Amino acid sequence: MESIDQQILGLLCRDGRMSYTDIGRETGLSTSAAQQRVRRLEQRGLITGYRAILNPDALGKLLTAFVQLRALDPTRDDQVPDIITPLKGVISCYSVAGQASHLLMVQVGTPADLEALLTQIRQTAHVSTETTLVLSVPFHDRPLV
Repeated sequence: MESIDQQILGLLCRDGRMSYTDIGRETGLSTSAAQQRVRRLEQRGLITGYRAILNPDALGKLLTAFVQLRALDPTRDDQVPDIITPLKGVISCYSVAGQASHLLMVQVGTPADLEALLTQIRQTAHVSTETTLVLSVPFHDRPLV
């Protein structure tokens, strides 16, 4: 990958709404050249989308936790993501190696909400859970480039 493409990816990771004019100014490209580069990065699958980043605190989701899941019936491991997808509060689901089969990131308003979500996860997915609460977030979602 050319260094100019890496620079464009870095700029868009910091500000996904950056204009082609601003990208061109930062990279030394014309506006149309910047637009073409971004389109090629999208076509190559390096850029897969754009989204708004929401503030969980402003939405009343003050509590973030990571929840490890262990299937009570290992033959159902593959079904866990489909089962938990509709549950509100589950932000991310990762299939992992180790004692746990999946790692979830959840965001809820209160400890009581967390307990209710954990109960719902255990009952619907037939898993045991182990929870780690997040106390602070020094950094997250660092750009890959």
